[in-house]
Amino acid sequence: MTDEEPRTPEDGWPGGECPAGAFGRRSFLQGAVVAGLVGTAGRNLLGGDASPADRARSGDASTRAVPFHGYHQAGIATPPQPTGTFASFDVTVSNRGELTELFRTLTARARFLTAGGTPPKAPRGSAPPDGGILGPRITPDDLTITVALGATLFDGRYGLGARKPAQLITMKPFRHDALDLGLSQGDVLIQICADHRDTTLHTLFDLLAHTGGAMKPRWRIDCQRNPPRPVGTPRDWFGFKDGIANPDTTDTAQMNQVVWAQPHTAEPAWAAGGTYQVLRIVRFDIEAWQKVPLAQQERIFGRRKDSGAPMYALSENASDLLDPIYTNDPQGLITPLDSHIRLANPQTPETAATSTILRRSYDYNQTLDVHGGLDVGHAFCCFQRELNTYITMQNRLEGEALVPYISPRGGGYFFALPGVLDDQDYYARGLLT
Repeated sequence: MTDEEPRTPEDGWPGGECPAGAFGRRSFLQGAVVAGLVGTAGRNLLGGDASPADRARSGDASTRAVPFHGYHQAGIATPPQPTGTFASFDVTVSNRGELTELFRTLTARARFLTAGGTPPKAPRGSAPPDGGILGPRITPDDLTITVALGATLFDGRYGLGARKPAQLITMKPFRHDALDLGLSQGDVLIQICADHRDTTLHTLFDLLAHTGGAMKPRWRIDCQRNPPRPVGTPRDWFGFKDGIANPDTTDTAQMNQVVWAQPHTAEPAWAAGGTYQVLRIVRFDIEAWQKVPLAQQERIFGRRKDSGAPMYALSENASDLLDPIYTNDPQGLITPLDSHIRLANPQTPETAATSTILRRSYDYNQTLDVHGGLDVGHAFCCFQRELNTYITMQNRLEGEALVPYISPRGGGYFFALPGVLDDQDYYARGLLT
């Protein structure tokens, strides 16, 4: 499906201004809708995290901003911020014109919030347009807002079926999944990441307030990235370093090969510059894991727990950047054949094309579930040029030794939109025009 023209920065609102309050007249934060945002039991998960040591961030948060405009959206190749929110929505507008207005409004708000600034003053006797969570001036706080579309948006409601990304489907349960439909899929996924939790929450409130009843919350998960302990890659709740093996996000050729959708392929022309996003909400059985001996834990993951290094590295000071080597270990005597990292990337010619994804995961922590047990786990997030890369990798992982200690229960498949080029552009313009 390549019958569309490449995106160009045009078709803006008169004067280049997008009416940020287009949906604000119908306040989203009312009555039962507030309850939908705050959530019912099992719908909203709380979590927290901190930034990796290698992010090289400096300066005051009030002046630290991630550029919003570009060929690709921010929040994908951007170094992960300490806090994140993933929020899924079902779109409720009646036609494509209203859908376009929704995406214009989301763009205007994202453009303003990521740059920061002073909200407009309310007329005397009126409610303030901003809740004031961040004070009188909104700080950028390394904020990124990343918008992705689910397969259900391409049903018959808006006439978009012929323009659906080539591999975009609804996530089906794998063999060991226990998916909750209330924590899965959605028409639109909005990923919000920043340095501090009040920024992500303020951003979510702002987007909802300005989009009115145009989209309804489906599920949401708040999460964090833990700080590196002691150095290098952050650890997950199992105590192992997560996300060590990743493509170099500064290598344009590699990113074009494994992450970004390309023009003149099976993808529709508008999709170039976007990427497939996978989100998997995976609960950890911490109580059972803590009873597993250290040596067995390491064989389950395929890495040393203290250092994060491959199994052959015995020194406690070994680098977590060392490459696992399997050529001299065909029987899995050093790194077990069913270990997590070996199944994710077996390093064989047959699996080479389905072993590289861009991981950008977070951890969640709801503390106690309704039965009094720990409810902690992983908001596994990854991006890849082809969705089948992830699906094939996950099918291999269905046989991993970690299976008894994890319970995937939500998430979905989405297509992260190409970037917004300039002040005249808006999310999904190439799709909608």
